Amino acid sequence: MSEPRTSTSPRMLGIYLNDHLAGATAGTQLAGRTAREHRQSPLGGDLENVAVQIMEDRAALLTLMADLEVPVRRYKVYGGWLGERAGRLKPNGRLRRRSGLSTVLELESLRIGVEGKALLWQALLATAGADPRLDPDRLTELLDRARRQRATLESLHEAAAAAMFRPGRTEPREAVVGT
Repeated sequence: MSEPRTSTSPRMLGIYLNDHLAGATAGTQLAGRTAREHRQSPLGGDLENVAVQIMEDRAALLTLMADLEVPVRRYKVYGGWLGERAGRLKPNGRLRRRSGLSTVLELESLRIGVEGKALLWQALLATAGADPRLDPDRLTELLDRARRQRATLESLHEAAAAAMFRPGRTEPREAVVGT
């Protein structure tokens, strides 16, 4: 019988970080597309800022993986990319155009992704004292930024949901389908 390991397995860390990289890939794609869709709307500036930060956070994750000598698993990156593309196929109540429901759901998805990213930074911060390759100051900075992103997305979501679900709102009849 082997003795239990006292440190995190490099294999488990690699799986964990690659899973987050897949999510970051999907999140980067979703954030960029959502920001482009709303470029001319009141949400545009905030969404563009969040999209840029999410892209930078993905790059920070890649740098961290290199520092930790964790190889990138391309199939997971491609899986994240494909997952975001597949998510575009969800019904939004319209055949050919975006609806307010698309915006609400995209903001929810971004918020969930940012929450997961914050948990990643927290988990790594918790082990930073035991691994000199992890910079606690940088991880704290990334965690704080994720918290600011979460607050921004929460505010944008509240506004989008209030506009979408307000009593008396009507959708163009010819474009409405299913849910």
